[in-house]
Amino acid sequence: MAANILFDQLGRQRYDRVYRERIDHLDQMRDEEVRRRYRFNKENIRFICNLLRGKLQQATKRSQALSVELQVLIALRFYATGSFLQVLGDTVGVDKGTASRVVRKVSLALAELLPVYVKWPSDDEKREIKNEFYRMAGFPGVIGCIDGTHVRIQRPSENEPVFINRKGYPSINVQAVCDSKGSFTNLVARWPGSTHDSHMLRTSNPRTVLERENNGLQNGILLGDSGYACKPYLITPYLRPSDQSQERYNGSHCRTRVTIERAFGWWKRRFHCLHGEIRMHPERVCTIIGQQLGKNETLHCLKGACAVLHNLAILLKEPQLDQDQDVDIGEINGQYNGHEDGNGIYADVKCTSMICTSSVDAAGTLTSDTDDGPGLLAGTESADPSWN
Repeated sequence: MAANILFDQLGRQRYDRVYRERIDHLDQMRDEEVRRRYRFNKENIRFICNLLRGKLQQATKRSQALSVELQVLIALRFYATGSFLQVLGDTVGVDKGTASRVVRKVSLALAELLPVYVKWPSDDEKREIKNEFYRMAGFPGVIGCIDGTHVRIQRPSENEPVFINRKGYPSINVQAVCDSKGSFTNLVARWPGSTHDSHMLRTSNPRTVLERENNGLQNGILLGDSGYACKPYLITPYLRPSDQSQERYNGSHCRTRVTIERAFGWWKRRFHCLHGEIRMHPERVCTIIGQQLGKNETLHCLKGACAVLHNLAILLKEPQLDQDQDVDIGEINGQYNGHEDGNGIYADVKCTSMICTSSVDAAGTLTSDTDDGPGLLAGTESADPSWN
């Protein structure tokens, strides 16, 4: 009665609370239909629900509390489509505000799993990654490929110019390192679109650790495009190849580095919210991409959400929906940077790789006819686990 009097005094109409019918797609649809809508099959969705149950489970069922399964389905549907939250809520039978809170809650819960599913490889894993990369195109010592990609966002109300990238639209610039399977081993999603890839690398933990522990091919190297400066731990292509050996080097480099381009393609095709425009505040976008918010709503280096789901999809062997789409590997271009072109590094790589004369023995150790020393794949050192 008191509430009705208050609403009458304010001149507002009070509406009765309506409980909508909620749809349980896990029980009503076939496995393939569920995968098309949520990017995971029923068994794997239940696996994700069990991972997040401790964070999402409500203490009681008061006020028709959402189940863990429904919360995960709402978030997965948003990641898979990037649809309006109003449309998403109508699809599963919840209000727009509820859908928004669920997406945020699930994203933060997934972000906390990053140290488990997005982590730098161990010594044994490095050795296997080197062998797999070597089998692609004969490039030795590679433990990862690095690149950046833009995730489009709506125009922010504050500091809009810093989010406008070189293509003219607002975005978050995401830096990632992937292994030979396309799984992310490091990801940074906290820079506005105007930030250059090389600046993101200079201010990231991978650069600090690699410079401190660098031992050339023995400890492992990253492959990057011409947007990065060539370093002992980061190998880039020749800008102007002058002979056949340099052409072969560039070809091997390109066929190996395309792994990160392919990984970005898989990532954005599986989670279409990253391919379209995310209509949220930039900080919340970073959480969805792979960056968790701290206590004071500032960005910290704890990654999750779509990055964790991407690695889970590879781990759980989820198939791609569009296997026959081509990946644009880009062009080798850039400007002359003097000694940063790293001709000495290129020469060292060429002389110890299959591009000249080399092979991998049965134990997985790279040997070369021009090198009588220990194999380049043996005796790697572990990286700092604090990368993640």
